[in-house]
Amino acid sequence: MKKALITGITGQDGSYLAELLLSKGYEVHGIVRRVSLEDPDHRLVRIKHILGKLVLHAASLESYASMVNIVEKVKPDECYHLAAQSFVSYSFEDEFSTVNTNINGTHHVLSAVKHGSPKCKFYFAASSEMFGLVHESPQKESTPFHPRSPYGISKVAGYYLTQNYREAYGIFACNGILFNHESPRRGLEFVTRKITNTLAKIKLGLAKELPLGNLEAKRDWGHAEDYVKAMWLMLQQNDPDDFVIATGRAHSVRDFLDVAFGYVGLNWKDYVVEDKKLYRPAEVNELLGDFTKAKKKLHWEPKVSFEELVKAMVDADLKLAGKEAALNR
Repeated sequence: MKKALITGITGQDGSYLAELLLSKGYEVHGIVRRVSLEDPDHRLVRIKHILGKLVLHAASLESYASMVNIVEKVKPDECYHLAAQSFVSYSFEDEFSTVNTNINGTHHVLSAVKHGSPKCKFYFAASSEMFGLVHESPQKESTPFHPRSPYGISKVAGYYLTQNYREAYGIFACNGILFNHESPRRGLEFVTRKITNTLAKIKLGLAKELPLGNLEAKRDWGHAEDYVKAMWLMLQQNDPDDFVIATGRAHSVRDFLDVAFGYVGLNWKDYVVEDKKLYRPAEVNELLGDFTKAKKKLHWEPKVSFEELVKAMVDADLKLAGKEAALNR
């Protein structure tokens, strides 16, 4: 039985990846913060339904010793490093913790793999935010990076750390340059989930307006459940490599609003309030990925359309808002 170790297992991607690996017969281990084990109802909600099938280890990415201990103990065949401070806007507010956690955490996990389980295959969750002020469109594996946020900068550093461990130490290490991927499990701080969650509350009379920043920003949005399959496929190849994972279609925040509000019969212009304070200090106007390499080498392509993704998120948030409305009656 193969063993997999996932950092960030309690997040959107980690939960979908854990489900996928369990379905393939893996023994799945996850690294969580100790506070998560002390508050499982809140912090482990995305993996609550599979907790009995997982082996969780309390540790901090900032502690190299704890990473080494866990890797040496588990001896994983595959390690998926997904944990990060991943909310781009917050990275401007607390750039030091974002950079420290994301860069040092990646370095700690890579070094722990090198010393504790050198034959382990390693996946790093890189990001389309590394392209930032794009030099060409669509963006592919050879497109130069120009990050526009502390988060993007930290991911560029993690990308090159991963490449360096592959080239210098022979570690089977891959970078997945994933474009924006969403789902009903997305955090409430992200614009897509903020839209669907607030929309559901508006529909049920629990909210009256939706404050948003740049409505013209365009992103290549896919479904997280599709994207974790690409992560797994990268580590099943004969040789390590880096891949862009995207849908090849960009939509604006306005497009997202059109689909979401139109789905429940509302006009978003009656509820959305543009707030300049929600703009990024350095804006990224458009990200669009070219997944040709992944399609050719991994035989991967997205299954869930943009419209299906948005509607699934709205449906899930309507259910949540319905429960909240019932409690308020």
